[in-house]
Amino acid sequence: MNNARIGVDIGGTFTDLVLFGDGGETFFTKVPSTPAKPEEAVLTGIRQIAASAGLNVDRVVEVVHGTTVGSNTLLQKVGAKTGLITTKGFRDVLEIGRVRTPTMFDLSWEKAVPLIARRYRMEVDERSTADGRILKPLNESEIIEIGRFFESEGVESVAICFINSYRNPENETRALEIMRANFPDMWVTASVSVLPEIREYERTSTTAVNAYVLPSLRAYFERLENGLREIGVSAPLLISNSNGGLSSAKMAQEKPVFFISSGRSAGVVGAGRLGEVMAEKDLVVFDMGGTTASASLIHKGELSRANEYEFRAGISTPSRFIKAGGYLMRVPTVDVAEVGSGAGSIARIDEGGLLHVGPISAGADPGPVCYGIGGNAATVTDANVVLGFLPPALAGGTMKLNVDGARAAIKRDLADPLKLSVEDAAFGIREVVNINMARTIKAVTVERGVDPRDFAILAFGGSGPVHACDLARTLGISRVIFPKSPGVFTATGMLAAKVERYFLRSLNGMLDQLPVARVNELLRDMRAEAITSLREEGYSEAQVECGFEADLRFKGQDFELPIALPETVTDAHRDSLRAAFRDAYRAIYGYASDDGVEIVNIRLNASGNTGNRLTFKPHAPDDAVAEVATRRIYFSRADGWIDTPIYQRSTFKGGVSGPLIIQSPDTTIVIPPRAKADLDAFGNVVATLS
Repeated sequence: MNNARIGVDIGGTFTDLVLFGDGGETFFTKVPSTPAKPEEAVLTGIRQIAASAGLNVDRVVEVVHGTTVGSNTLLQKVGAKTGLITTKGFRDVLEIGRVRTPTMFDLSWEKAVPLIARRYRMEVDERSTADGRILKPLNESEIIEIGRFFESEGVESVAICFINSYRNPENETRALEIMRANFPDMWVTASVSVLPEIREYERTSTTAVNAYVLPSLRAYFERLENGLREIGVSAPLLISNSNGGLSSAKMAQEKPVFFISSGRSAGVVGAGRLGEVMAEKDLVVFDMGGTTASASLIHKGELSRANEYEFRAGISTPSRFIKAGGYLMRVPTVDVAEVGSGAGSIARIDEGGLLHVGPISAGADPGPVCYGIGGNAATVTDANVVLGFLPPALAGGTMKLNVDGARAAIKRDLADPLKLSVEDAAFGIREVVNINMARTIKAVTVERGVDPRDFAILAFGGSGPVHACDLARTLGISRVIFPKSPGVFTATGMLAAKVERYFLRSLNGMLDQLPVARVNELLRDMRAEAITSLREEGYSEAQVECGFEADLRFKGQDFELPIALPETVTDAHRDSLRAAFRDAYRAIYGYASDDGVEIVNIRLNASGNTGNRLTFKPHAPDDAVAEVATRRIYFSRADGWIDTPIYQRSTFKGGVSGPLIIQSPDTTIVIPPRAKADLDAFGNVVATLS
């Protein structure tokens, strides 16, 4: 091995690392996350994995990273003290939102508190018209006066968003220049640099989120880059974005709103690459970690993507049908449904005597009770330990588990108050968390008009393989696929991703009157901009791949669907675009109107392809004789305790009927009774459920 690339995924409990050598060698490791200083776990893990591979850290040529710092900043409300400068009359756009609730009859719903307090939302008397004319020029003294007020109040970051600036950014750009020149210690974000697109609320919300998380994410990436240099890694740092692509650390520091869901989308991209080589075109991608569980859909070989999503507690989805639940970000993203149910989720009994699991998590610190590092609340991991699903030690035997402590916590907090046995209480925890996680799969299948029974589940994450077969049975799914090293698969997916850039141009008008010459001019300009941008990352023009889309909608509607657009448009494409839009609309909503079709935006997703991304290859089974141990496991109330064979993943040959457990240093695969486990040509364990 002459050099290697490293993928790093920070989770709520563990930080996962995968090292991929230039000769195809693969190594992985898991280290406990360090929530207070996330970069410490990354640096520790890089040193450990390089040592285990026998590689000097100066031979690392690329570090690819997914982080939860942005999402945690929003979740914990610990972002910068932020101000907003907007056009007179638009101060309360963040408060008004979309004038709707996520569910019509939920009387207990509470609206998310804006990230920017009203006191710090300031207006200026400027105005641009919808066609881009400057109706009122900017009063520069107003901007300076607002800046002084922000300075006196300790505001750290400022968002600027003027009405119609996507048409003519002159006033907004000048306000940005004034703020940066006069108040250099403040971070300033202009909406035209983040989202030059129609819709004031969406643009203002996206810009506000960017400003809110910018200081914390920027500081984190700076600490991480400095730490990498200190340990001898001079390789470039690439960050996984919400769309599953990669961007430079510099881009992540300037536009962090594109990286709020950094990491979770990378696993879906990896699943897409694996499904492609396996010829599996219909997959439910299920990822369960220590804090959350998520699901996404690969249908007919295509990843499900969206151009916006909302960050909120409980279940978070970019669904076209559920809106107004949290902080909206109109950025490209893999369509992932996420719920606060993970291995570290805490089980509790409410005032009415009902059992709840999550969304509060014990995380890495203090962790589940069985970790023995200070946690005292029963979690999903504690339940799985008590029921025998997990071995007495995790992470390749380096973390011994306190089974007696887990039993005592479940007995004290749940079993005794509910007058149940410890086993029944632990099994109840498992049942509740499984139902919670089944919601994520329904959110990306049933709510999209798709029957989950037509799909296979691809399960990964540290805890996904422990629960996946139970979820499959609940949903009527007959096949579950467990990839190699599922516990670190998200980090693996990052190594399969490409460097991407996103570009957008507004173009409002009827599709029947599409100005073909103007569209082709925009397409050429966007492609040239993409080539220039990716050239800075070291990609030649021949290595740049461009994918254009047009945002289309029926006349009078509010929201669009993205439809693939060729690199050169002709008059004949009006009919083909209309037909493709109507087909896509009918597939989602069940019908299609006869109304005219409008075009709103043109988008470009440009990627750099050098051909050195990780690929999945056929697997040659190990010739070693399979070692089989036995452990008593409580699979269900009907089956009770069963003496269950325990196989090691490295020597498992397949063809074994359940119940059985397949263990590896990164995770545990649970195959229940009335199921069979086989090994396919790529080394994936495939469970078939009767």
